[in-house]
Amino acid sequence: MGAGHSHGGGGHAGGKHRWRLAAAFGMVATFFVVELVFGLLSGSLALISDAGHMAADVVALGAALAATRIATRPDRTGLRTYGSYRAEIFASGLTVLIMLGVSVYVVVEALGRVGESVEVEAGPMLVVGVLGLLVNIASIMLLRGGSKESLNVKGAYYEVVADAAGSVGVIVAGLLVTATGSSLWDTIVALGIGVFVAVRAVVLGREVLHVLGQHVPAGMDIDQVVGDLATVPGVVDVHDLHVWTLTSGMNVATAHLVVADDADAQSVLDHARTVMRENHHLEHATLQVEARPTKECTESTW
Repeated sequence: MGAGHSHGGGGHAGGKHRWRLAAAFGMVATFFVVELVFGLLSGSLALISDAGHMAADVVALGAALAATRIATRPDRTGLRTYGSYRAEIFASGLTVLIMLGVSVYVVVEALGRVGESVEVEAGPMLVVGVLGLLVNIASIMLLRGGSKESLNVKGAYYEVVADAAGSVGVIVAGLLVTATGSSLWDTIVALGIGVFVAVRAVVLGREVLHVLGQHVPAGMDIDQVVGDLATVPGVVDVHDLHVWTLTSGMNVATAHLVVADDADAQSVLDHARTVMRENHHLEHATLQVEARPTKECTESTW
């Protein structure tokens, strides 16, 4: 029997885009203070809710930054055989919880204002809303480059996109309050922001659970993987195949290959590793070659 370990290139997706997170974190953290102060001064719930969401951005981006540092740090304890790459997924999960918390707070506050007479200053809402939108657009442009490669960066990207929508909402609320003189629009827009944030959180949360649940990576056909391995010369059976995502850009697999009596085990391993790498982008595949299925394999119930 033999085991094949492929540690091909590709690099760590989150670590590669860490500078994007750092730049976005600096801009968002600075503007959060500005938005919160003007929200309190103007009495705008839409502005305060957007400031709360921006606070969530600060925490989420900070957690994402910390996670990329932890994920790229070598393990010297010998206890984490897969390293600390999952730190990024946990950071994405924290982002989901923060987004849900902010959305619940905003919705509850908005509903609590229904029927109340609240004085809202539209001027500061408009000015801060426009400035916030500019900050968010700059952050979106920074993070978009890494959002397709790293779930961690994608979580931060979703946060900023949702916050940009919040800034647009603040601007719209300010214009409507100015045009109608009714503060009800501030409450309605705040409610819309809360619902939008919740929807984005659910979408990201499903992806996080997909990774933590060790599901087959998105877009990968497990039957096709089995079929490709079965076509490797010398392989007569494939079983105990497991494929999952360790962290963004790092898919791993294990499998048992039953080979013919006259097959060369090393040749089978080399060919199978090539198939996994080139056909399915599985850079790390641990493959076990067997002359026949072992007792452990045939009696295993999972």
